[in-house]
Amino acid sequence: MRSGEPERHGVGRPLLQKFDQRLNELIQAIYPDPRKRPGFSRLAKEIREATGGTISATYLWELSTGKKRNVTLEQLDVLAEFFGVPPEYFLNDEASERVRHQLALVSALRDIKIRNLALRSEGLSPSTLDAFLAMINEARKVQNLPRISDLESGGMDSAE
Repeated sequence: MRSGEPERHGVGRPLLQKFDQRLNELIQAIYPDPRKRPGFSRLAKEIREATGGTISATYLWELSTGKKRNVTLEQLDVLAEFFGVPPEYFLNDEASERVRHQLALVSALRDIKIRNLALRSEGLSPSTLDAFLAMINEARKVQNLPRISDLESGGMDSAE
């Protein structure tokens, strides 16, 4: 290999190294219950029905396991359309992080108690909301849960 030439097989190619991880995160976000998660054959069918684009079950499996990384722009566009993310999600760390925050919010809002807390907080003063956030942060500490940084810097900062 000549000096300055990129290495083969994905090594030294940061755009491709995280593709499988990002694809799997989307699959898990849409199908959070592993028992109800479709196989790749069913997922390929759902993608075809929802987007009109085709991607084989085998190829989906290869992409999700990292065995294949040579996704075409058309396949990238079909995957992005099906999962409702910008195509940049698969290729850009910053876009991926933004989508990851949105997925975390959607996942949290699936819990009825979290939705109730959010809905009942409507109309409370900023100082009251800050007090609730402080209590939640303390409860997370007591239960040895990891810190969650604020998605937006508009509220109470997680600096405690």
